Amino acid sequence: MDIISIFLIVGGLFVFETITSVDNAIINAEVLQTMKAKARKWFLLWGFVIAVFAIRGLLPWLIVWLTTPGLGPWGAMTAAFSGDPRVIEAIEKSSPVILIGGGVFMIFLFFHWLFMEPKNYGLRGERFFHEKGVWFFAVVSALLAAIVWFSLKINPLMAFGAVIGSTAFFITHGFKQNAELKEKELMSEGYFDTAKIFYLEVIDATFSIDGVLGAFAFTMSVPLILLGNGLGAFVVRQLTISNIDKIKKYLFLKNGAMYSLLFLGIIMLLDSFGFHIPSWVSPLTTSSIVGYFFWKSKRHNKKATSAILAK
Repeated sequence: MDIISIFLIVGGLFVFETITSVDNAIINAEVLQTMKAKARKWFLLWGFVIAVFAIRGLLPWLIVWLTTPGLGPWGAMTAAFSGDPRVIEAIEKSSPVILIGGGVFMIFLFFHWLFMEPKNYGLRGERFFHEKGVWFFAVVSALLAAIVWFSLKINPLMAFGAVIGSTAFFITHGFKQNAELKEKELMSEGYFDTAKIFYLEVIDATFSIDGVLGAFAFTMSVPLILLGNGLGAFVVRQLTISNIDKIKKYLFLKNGAMYSLLFLGIIMLLDSFGFHIPSWVSPLTTSSIVGYFFWKSKRHNKKATSAILAK
C-alpha cells in the first residue's frame, strides 16, 4: 500500500465519518445544553475516547478477527500491511463476508431514508419515493432475497453475512428511533446528568455503526479505519461544541451522506461478488457526492439570503 493510497483512504474515511455523524452531533449538542459544565466536559473528553477507541477501533478489529480467526488478534490488526501470502489469502477469503454484510446494511439505510424519513428534497424523485414510503419493506425484502440467492451460489457464508447486515440495520434503526423519541425527555430537568451521559454514549455507539461498517468500503486495515474515523469523530466533537447551528443551515448535507451510503454499499456488494474496485474509487465518490450537496446547500442559502434582502 503506497503513501498516496493511504492518504486517499484516510481522507475518504474522514469525510465519510464526519458527514454521517452530523445527526449524532445535533442530538449530542442539544442534550449537552441541558447539562452542567462538569458533565459536559466529561462527556466531550471521555466520551470521545470511548467513541474512538472502544467503538471505532475495537469494533472493526473484532469484525476482522471473528471473520478470519486464523490471523489471531495481532494479525487482524496488521493484516492489511502484511506481506505474508498466507495472511493476504486469509483476508481475501474472509473479506466478501464483511463486504456483503456492510453493503446490505448501508443500502438498507439509504432506502429507509429515501422512503421513510422526512427530508429536504435535494434531487428530483425524492418526493415521489417519500410519498411511497409503504414500499420500503417490499423493496429491501426483495433486494435481500436476490442478494442471498446469488451469494448462495458462491459461498453460503456470504449469504449469512448479508442476513447479518440486514439484522444489524433493523437493530440499530430501533435504537436510533428510540434516541429521537427520548431526546426531548433527556432535555428535561427530570434526568440526572449521569443518566444523560450514559444515554448519549449508547446513542453514540449506535450511530457509529454506520461509519464502522462503511469504512470497509475504503479498506480492510484496522489502523487506517481507526485513524480516518478517529479524525472524523474529533471534528464532529468540535462541531458539537461550537458550530452545530451553522451546520444545520446546510440543508442537504444529510442527502449527501445518504447518497454516499448508497454508492459505498454498491461498491461493497460488487467487491464481495468478485468485481475488483480500485481503492481510490470510494474516497473519490464520497468526496464528490458530499462536495456536490455542500455546494447545493451553499447555493440555497445564498438564494434565501438574497430573497430576504430583496424584501
